[in-house]
Amino acid sequence: MVDLSVTLSNLKLDNPIIPASGTFGYGLEFKDFYDINILGSFSMKGTTKEERFGNPTPRIAECTSGLINSVGLQNPGIDFVVEKQLPIMKKYFKKPIIANISGFSVDEYKYCAEKIDKQEQVGIIEINISCPNVHNGGMTFGTDVKAAMEVTKAVKAVTTKPVYMKLTPNVTNIVDIAKACEEAGADGISMINTLLGMRIDLKTKKPIIANKMGGFSGPAIFPIALRMVYQVYEAVKIPIIGMGGISTAKDVIEMMLARCNSSTNRKCKFKKSLCM
Repeated sequence: MVDLSVTLSNLKLDNPIIPASGTFGYGLEFKDFYDINILGSFSMKGTTKEERFGNPTPRIAECTSGLINSVGLQNPGIDFVVEKQLPIMKKYFKKPIIANISGFSVDEYKYCAEKIDKQEQVGIIEINISCPNVHNGGMTFGTDVKAAMEVTKAVKAVTTKPVYMKLTPNVTNIVDIAKACEEAGADGISMINTLLGMRIDLKTKKPIIANKMGGFSGPAIFPIALRMVYQVYEAVKIPIIGMGGISTAKDVIEMMLARCNSSTNRKCKFKKSLCM
């Protein structure tokens, strides 16, 4: 049998397949359909300090070769995840997970990251500074070099586990953001999150999504993700988790050819779909 194992910041995965945050929840809905332990890992639902109901409905708009969503980081809050969700998850998923953390202030990022860092099940902490579906948080930190550095430094100061910064494509130059995160101490980069998009209902002449705009994901964004991963790989020395429109094995190979498969110890892992 072919050995598909990979190592990501000293965390060994049986294979590089990692469902992205926001697409897989906590794995509970999928475990009855197949043994999810065949996955390398998965990035759990994005978590904030307080419980969030999320954005008003409608939250979804269909597009050609993709989807716009504006869920708005709906989640039960970090305390519930740590006290209730992780113990349940441990019963059906036996491998280390990637914990996706989001926030509306630097202090909130620190609080959540420090709390999740203490959990045995967590192998990597993924810091979401790229969600386009919330106001005054998420993407706000990922579009400014200084803000990205501030969050990275703050989280690294209170954690012991590898920290991967999840970047937004909704910037002029994603390379600058990636380099800033690396300089601030990030152990790796996750990229890309969704592109900001919208749809308008021709009958009502109003936006379909209540929040007007949301995150556009799906096969249509793959060329953009590929280009950005290639650019960032050329600029940083830390690992990259590549995502964005990946839907086939051929997409994975193409992403690898964007130099994710360096002959050095730098590795690029792949998430099949994209988030938030």
